[in-house]
Amino acid sequence: MPTDIEVILNDRPGELARLGEITGESGVNVLGLAAVTGEGKGVVHILVVDEVAARCREALESAGMGVVEVRPVMVVDVEHRPGTLGELARELAEAGVNIDLAYTTFGGVRLVIATDDLDAASAALDWPPDRPAPDPPSIWDQPE
Repeated sequence: MPTDIEVILNDRPGELARLGEITGESGVNVLGLAAVTGEGKGVVHILVVDEVAARCREALESAGMGVVEVRPVMVVDVEHRPGTLGELARELAEAGVNIDLAYTTFGGVRLVIATDDLDAASAALDWPPDRPAPDPPSIWDQPE
C-alpha cells in the first residue's frame, strides 16, 4: 500500500534539501511530493512505499523533523485529458467520500488521494485496478 508521510519543516533555505538527504541516506525513494509554506513553517507530504514508511519516519524523527502523520493512501492512474479530476472527485463524492489530501506523483499522471474512508474510496474507484501496469512501468516497480 502506498503511504503518505506528513512532515513539518521550518520555512528556511535547506530544509527540503535536508529532508531529501535524510530519506536518501536511509534508502527511501520518495515517489511523490507536495509542499506548502505559511507562518514560518513548511508542510511537506512525501509518498513512499509502505515497506519503508517506518524506516523513513524513524530517520526523519531522529533528525529532529516533525512527523505529523503517516497514513495509507491511494495512487490512482488518471487519464491525461481535461475533466478527469472532476470525474474522479465526483465518483468519490457520490460514494460519500471526502478527499482530505490530493497531489500528483513523479513519472506520470497519477493522483495521490487520502480520504476519510479509504475502503469506500477504493470501492468507488475500483482500486487497485485489475489491469497491467501502465506504460511506462508504474513507479511502484522501481527498486528501493
